[in-house]
Amino acid sequence: MASFLYRLGLGAARRPIAIVIAWLLVLAAVTAAMVSFQRPLTNEFELPDSEFAAVLDELGEQIPEVAGGTGTVVLHSEDGFSPAQRRAISETMAQWRTLPHVTGTVDPFETQRQLDQSSADLAEGEQKLIDGRKKYEKGARKLSRLRWLVGEGERDIARLQRTDPDNATLPYRISGQAELDAMLADGERKLDRARTRLDRAQDKYTDGATLRGLGDGIRMVSEDGNTALVQVRFDESMQQISPDDLALVPQAGEQLEDAGLEVDYGQELVFVTQVGGIGEIIGVAVAAVVLLVMLGSFVMAGLPLAIAFAGVGASLMGAMALTHWLDIQQMAPVLGAMLGLAVGIDYALFIVNRHRRQLADVVRGGAVTTREEIRHSIALATGTAGTAVVVAGATVIIALAALLVSGIPTLIQMGLLAAATVTVTVLVALTLTPALLSLAGRRAVPRKTVASTAPHRDGWPEKWVGVVTRRAPAAIVAVVIVMGALAVPALSLRLGLPDGGSESRDSTAFQAYERVADAFGTGANGPILVSATVEAPIAAGELVGTEARIGEEIAAVDGVRDVLPIGVSEDRRTVAFQVVSEEGPSAERTVALVDALRGPVTESLAGEGVDLGVTGQAVANIEVSERLAGALPLYIALVIGLSLVLLTIVFRSVLVPILATAGFLLSVVASFGVIVAVYQWGWLGGVFDVHNPGAVFSFMPTLLIGILFGLAMDYQMFLVSGMRESYVHGQTAGQAVRNGFASGARVVAAAALIMVAVFSGFVFSHMTMARPIGLGLAVGVLLDAFLIRMTLTPAVMSLLGDKIWWMPVWLDRLLPHLDVEGSALVDKQRPPRRSASREDVLV
Repeated sequence: MASFLYRLGLGAARRPIAIVIAWLLVLAAVTAAMVSFQRPLTNEFELPDSEFAAVLDELGEQIPEVAGGTGTVVLHSEDGFSPAQRRAISETMAQWRTLPHVTGTVDPFETQRQLDQSSADLAEGEQKLIDGRKKYEKGARKLSRLRWLVGEGERDIARLQRTDPDNATLPYRISGQAELDAMLADGERKLDRARTRLDRAQDKYTDGATLRGLGDGIRMVSEDGNTALVQVRFDESMQQISPDDLALVPQAGEQLEDAGLEVDYGQELVFVTQVGGIGEIIGVAVAAVVLLVMLGSFVMAGLPLAIAFAGVGASLMGAMALTHWLDIQQMAPVLGAMLGLAVGIDYALFIVNRHRRQLADVVRGGAVTTREEIRHSIALATGTAGTAVVVAGATVIIALAALLVSGIPTLIQMGLLAAATVTVTVLVALTLTPALLSLAGRRAVPRKTVASTAPHRDGWPEKWVGVVTRRAPAAIVAVVIVMGALAVPALSLRLGLPDGGSESRDSTAFQAYERVADAFGTGANGPILVSATVEAPIAAGELVGTEARIGEEIAAVDGVRDVLPIGVSEDRRTVAFQVVSEEGPSAERTVALVDALRGPVTESLAGEGVDLGVTGQAVANIEVSERLAGALPLYIALVIGLSLVLLTIVFRSVLVPILATAGFLLSVVASFGVIVAVYQWGWLGGVFDVHNPGAVFSFMPTLLIGILFGLAMDYQMFLVSGMRESYVHGQTAGQAVRNGFASGARVVAAAALIMVAVFSGFVFSHMTMARPIGLGLAVGVLLDAFLIRMTLTPAVMSLLGDKIWWMPVWLDRLLPHLDVEGSALVDKQRPPRRSASREDVLV
C-alpha cells in the first residue's frame, strides 16, 4: 500500500493544477446537482415492525380523524382573549384548514365550551336523577298505603264471609276490593317501570360521571382564561410531512401577533434542519487557531481546513442532491459534517506534518531544497502517513458501516452517510493534500528550522513519555481511577427521544412546552393514544358504560392524570382514548406508565375480551430504545472484531489491538458518564443550556460507540505506528515507545484538540439531538487522546517490552502485510541527488 500511495502522491505533486481543477469540477457538479434536486430533510424515525406504528396504522383505518398527526399552537393573552382576538384566531384557523395535509383544526373555545357544558349537563342530569328518585319514593309510599288498604279490605271480607256470609254488603265489598286489587296491580307495574327507568338513569349518570371524572383535568383553555391550545390536525404523521409544508402553519399564523397575541408552536411544527450555527463556526475557528499555532503559517494552517471543507462539501452536497429520490433524516448531514470536518482536518494534518518534518531534516542536513526534492517528500509523506490515514479511515468506515446490523433504517442512513463522508475525505486528503503542498512549495519548510541552528532540546513529548514510562504502574492506576470515576453516572443511563423541553430557551418550541406545562400540566405536552377493540359491536346504550369501564382500568395505573375518550369507529368495535400523564412524555414515570399499559393492563383487559393498543411519543421512545439496546451487543462485537483483525494486520501484534480496544472501552463509558451527568442529571446545566434534564437521545450510545471507536483507533494508528516503525528499524522496545511517542505526540495532541474544538461546536447546535453526541465525542476524544493513547498506552507498552509486539509465526504468515511503517520506501528516503539548476531551486 505504501508504494501505491507513494506513486499517487508523486503524481498529484507533479500535476497539482490538474488535481485542483478536478476537485473543483467535482464540487461544481455536486453543487449543481444539489441546487437542481434538493428536497427538504425529514424528521421521521422509521422503526420497522414497531408496535406503536402498527397501532397507529390500525387506528388510521378504524378512526381516521384521531390517527393523523397533530400540531399544537399555544396562544396567550395576558388579559384574556378579546372578541377581536377571537375573530383573528377564527380567521387564522380557517386559513390553516386550507393548507396541504391539514384535515381540520380544533377550536379551543368551542371545545372548552363543550367540556364545560358536559359538566353542566352532568349536573343537570344529577338533579333530574334526584327529582326522579323523590318522585319514585313518593309513588312507593302511595303504593305502600294502597297495599295497606287492600290488605285491610281483604281481612274485612274474609271476616264477613266467616261470620255473616249472607251480609247484603258483601258483594259490593268484594267488587270494590277487586277494583283496589286492579289499582294495586297497576301501581305495582308502574312502580316497577319507574324503578327500571330510575336504575337505568342511575347507571347512565354513574357511567357519565365516571367518564367525565376521568378526564376532568383536560382543558383547551386555561382556568384563568389567558392561554389556549389550538390543535391542527394532519392526514399523516408529523414525521411524514415535509418541513416546507409544516412551515406554512407558522407563516399563516403571523397575523395572530398583529392581534396582540403571543404565539408559540410545538416542536412537531418547527423542527430544525440547520446544519451550521455560531457554535460550529467557533469550533472551526478554534481548530484554525490550533493549526496556526502548530504550523506557524496561514498557508499551512489553511491547507487542512481546505481539505476538510472540500471533503465535507462534496459528500454533503451530494447527499442533499439524493434527497430528490431518498428521504434523508435531518440528523444525518449534521453527523456527516461533524465527523467529516474533524477527520478531514486531522488526516490532512498528518500528511502535512510528515512532509514538514522531512523537509526540516533536509534543511538541517544542509541540502538545497529543490522542486524535485519537495515533490519526493510529498510522495514519501503520502506513502507513510497516507497509509496510516487509509487504515484509520477504514477503521472509522467499518465502525459506521456496521450500523447495518441495527436493522433501523434511520440509524443505517446516518451511518452510511457519515461513512461516505469519511471515504470522500480520505480520497481528498490523499490527492488534494499532495497537490496543495506542491503548490505551497518551500513555504512548507518550518520557519524555526530555517532560522535556527541551535541544538535540539527535549520538548514536552519527550518529558511526558519519560515520566509515564518511568512510573508506568502509577500512570496506569491513575488513568483507570479517573476514567472509572467519570463513568459512574453511566450506570443510570436512560434513553429517549428529545421533546420540546429540551430545546433552547429562546426557541418557540421550548416556550410552547413551558406554557402548556404551566397552564395544563407537563403531561399535556405528549398525550398517549390508547385504542380498545372488542369482539362484538358495542350497543349504542352501552357505549358510555364500556368507555367508563375501560377508562377506569387505564386511570388506575400510577402516573395517569386524565383519560378522555376521543373517538369511536363506525362499527362501534374500537374506542380511542387520550391519556394524559402526570409528567412529561420522556419522564421516567411516564415510561413506567406505558410499560404498565402495555403489560398488566393489556393482559387484564384481554381476559375481558378487550384488545388494547398503545401508541404515542412515550411508546416510540421505549420501542426505539429497546430495539437499539437489542442490536447494540451484536454491533459492538462486529465493530471490535473487524477492527481487531485490521489492527492486528497493521501492527503485527496480538496485544496492541487488545490494549487499544480496552482503552477505547474506558473512554466510551467515561463519555457516557459525562453525558448522563449533564443531560440527565442536569450538572452544569447553565453552561450547556440544559434547563430540563431528562432522558438521553436514544441513538446516542450506538452512534457514539461507532464514531468514537473509529477516532480512537485513528490516534492509536498515528501514535503507535511511529513506535512500530522505530521498533522495526532496530530500536529496543523501550526506545521505540519513547521515540515513536516523541515523533507523533505533537501532531496527535494538535489533532485531538482540533477534533475537540469541532465537536464542542456542536454542543450548542440548533439541533437538540446533536448536542449530547457533540459533547460525548468532544469528551471522548479528549480523554482517549490524552489519557488513553498518550498515557495508558505508552505505560503498558513500556511494562510489557518486547512482549507487546508478539505474534505467532503462523498468524504472521497468514495475515497480509499493509506496510504501514513504509518499509518498501526505505530506498526512497532520498531521491537521486543532482546539481540544482536555477529553475529547480525554490526560494
